[in-house]
Amino acid sequence: MTSKEYLTQMFALQQKLNDETNGIGWENGYTKNNRMINWKRCIYMESAELIDSFTWKHWKSIDKPTDWDNATIEIVDIWHFVMSLLLEDYKVNNRGGLEQLILDVLDVQGFEAFTKEPQSNQSADVMELINDIESIIHETTGFELDLFDGLLRDYFTLARKCGVNLKILYKFYVAKNVLNQFRQDHGYKEGSYKKIWNGKEDNEVMLSFLDGEEAPTIEDLYKQLEKAYK
Repeated sequence: MTSKEYLTQMFALQQKLNDETNGIGWENGYTKNNRMINWKRCIYMESAELIDSFTWKHWKSIDKPTDWDNATIEIVDIWHFVMSLLLEDYKVNNRGGLEQLILDVLDVQGFEAFTKEPQSNQSADVMELINDIESIIHETTGFELDLFDGLLRDYFTLARKCGVNLKILYKFYVAKNVLNQFRQDHGYKEGSYKKIWNGKEDNEVMLSFLDGEEAPTIEDLYKQLEKAYK
């Protein structure tokens, strides 16, 4: 697949998930249940959760290793909300359709490097990564936000430092997108969904189905989740 194809599929899946979860017209800032949507808040809250993948506390578990599996999941979760923010911006401000959005993302500084091999996370400077994450938090908590030369550029740089490139992002995004759809289908919004399956969080269960290099098909992964959930 080309970089354009990876992006097109992910943005199309995110549009579909948002339409089904929030209702058609969610780009105007409200769900079908009349709940306000704030994608920037979603991004900075997930970014804060990403920080918890690292040993940042000076008073507790100072020798605990970085939870790279969780870091990858959080990188993917942030991407869900970055895409949603972009889809909203392009619709509300009439910047063009999906094709134009993809072309603009392809042109972002740092995206070309993001398509290459990721950096080894084993040699990553944890404090540097935390500073990078906090930069994204600062960007999304302010009134002015540069989506391309700020947020997207910094996101691609951070993800690559954490060992995630475009191909890896796609693999895990598709899997998490299926899990998010599964959650919605099984009562997540109503509060009846069970997130712990036989002592494991559903994210962990989902990760166990991703042993190979390629992402499983959407249909196969959904069936695997359904079997495990039962």
